[in-house]
Amino acid sequence: MTLKNIIVVEDEAAIAEAVRARLSSEGYRVRVAHDGPEAILAVDDDRPDLVVRDLMLPGMDGLEVCREIQRKEWIPVLMLTARTEEADKVAGFAVGADDYLTKPFSMRELTARVRAIIRRMERIQDMTSGDSVVRLDLTVDAARRRVLRGIDEVPLTPLEFEILLTLARSPGVVMSRDQLMDRVWGYRDYAGGRVVDSHVARIRRKLGDEAAEPKYIRTVHGVGYAFKEDGAGR
Repeated sequence: MTLKNIIVVEDEAAIAEAVRARLSSEGYRVRVAHDGPEAILAVDDDRPDLVVRDLMLPGMDGLEVCREIQRKEWIPVLMLTARTEEADKVAGFAVGADDYLTKPFSMRELTARVRAIIRRMERIQDMTSGDSVVRLDLTVDAARRRVLRGIDEVPLTPLEFEILLTLARSPGVVMSRDQLMDRVWGYRDYAGGRVVDSHVARIRRKLGDEAAEPKYIRTVHGVGYAFKEDGAGR
């Protein structure tokens, strides 16, 4: 079995070493970078399976680091942040992060998140077949991992694709945020609703799907989301 490569980007030496030691003990190959420029060089050198990075970094903002990491190809990113403001987390998702942990966090929780992300990526990479789902003018091609709106391709990250495919396969079925966390992320937590909401909002923007007048994904207030059935009203 090939070892999975993880790059940990953290400027606090004690935290960086603790994370490195724990992930190494779990069987991952771990490289540590202490600032933004070092992180970008490490990603270029190793093309890791996952980046675990602090949101606050010296030399280059963590959001800019994430943007640079995703510029060539999509790599899953787990944010570590001491910030509690929702806007900071949403900004992280906007530049390609998958999920976040708020400091202080337990190493047990960190390893659970890392395992779930790695499992999801393995599942995506192993998926070589699957039926296309056609809803309205939207085609969600499971085999080719792409989305077409009419003839135009919609650029979704693998995680966004998984969310859309999960909803589109069951039109009209309301899925709670916890159900989406279970099916797509592979775990759930107390903050899961905010993570789901942020990613669904990004999918909607890319599809040109206005929440007030949804064509594809409707919000069921207090519950979750559903892909609209053909011809269904709001």
